[in-house]
Amino acid sequence: MAHIDFVPRIDGARYGIAEQVSPLIRRVIAENPSKFTYRGTGTYIVGHGNVAVIDPGPALQSHRDALRRALDGEQIRAIVVTHCHSDHSPLAQWLHDATGAPTLAIGPHADNICADPDDEGEEAIDHSFAPTRRVTDGEVAVDTGEFTLTVVSTPGHTSNHMCVALAQERALFSGDHVMGWSTTVVSPPDGDMATYMESLRKLQRRNDDLLWPTHGGPITNPQAYLAQYLQHRLDREAQILQCLADSVTTIAGMVAILYSDVRVELHRAASRSVLSHLIKLIGDGRVAVVDGSAPRGAAEFVLVE
Repeated sequence: MAHIDFVPRIDGARYGIAEQVSPLIRRVIAENPSKFTYRGTGTYIVGHGNVAVIDPGPALQSHRDALRRALDGEQIRAIVVTHCHSDHSPLAQWLHDATGAPTLAIGPHADNICADPDDEGEEAIDHSFAPTRRVTDGEVAVDTGEFTLTVVSTPGHTSNHMCVALAQERALFSGDHVMGWSTTVVSPPDGDMATYMESLRKLQRRNDDLLWPTHGGPITNPQAYLAQYLQHRLDREAQILQCLADSVTTIAGMVAILYSDVRVELHRAASRSVLSHLIKLIGDGRVAVVDGSAPRGAAEFVLVE
């Protein structure tokens, strides 16, 4: 295969086309920019002739049309879904119906998760998605002879989140676990901060040369980036503990202090991550709910002496 020189587009977004971003990878960006998706959902097409599609994206006609053009003449071997938020998985069913290719994921979204947007950090869930084939951590999910994709289970952002490793380019498709433009929202009850941080440490133990997030540009220095990502969470945890030491006992009060430089429309999502940190700290035995009830957004919290 001929070597392809490329400079991946980081800040811009060219909608409706498939850009060759590496020898084996093309990317099609959906025109769904938002406070959660940055420039839009990046759907990845891996391989030539026999291909895999990773995170087919939202139910958006323009994106469906772009994928149809990009995949014309290709044999789709697998449709891979990192998790089932509505900007990642909805077009999987259309692509499966059109091609017969299996849909691969850890599993559907957890059954016991409330659909109230206030409880999900406003990231809508695709409850209709269920993979035709469930995969497990370490499994070689796709092998075309040209490339392999291996499952790397990374729960935390959601309980069924996974990344996918492309051995031939020492690259990892990181979904929403690690993003190229922002930190990741971890929203209880399905999002779990303790699990999320352990999944970050899991990626630190890998030797990937490049991360391809679903939102934002490629991460070319994974180890340094992951260290910063984890340190940000540890710093936030320390800031929450300091708030409690200063008698700031509510999530609303903490968000007003800790996110004073963040746009107000992002504060609700920030409050979900603060709650997730507090749940972790309760599990660590460092924080408690004042009245002894279950942790929730309206609760008051206190340091454990």
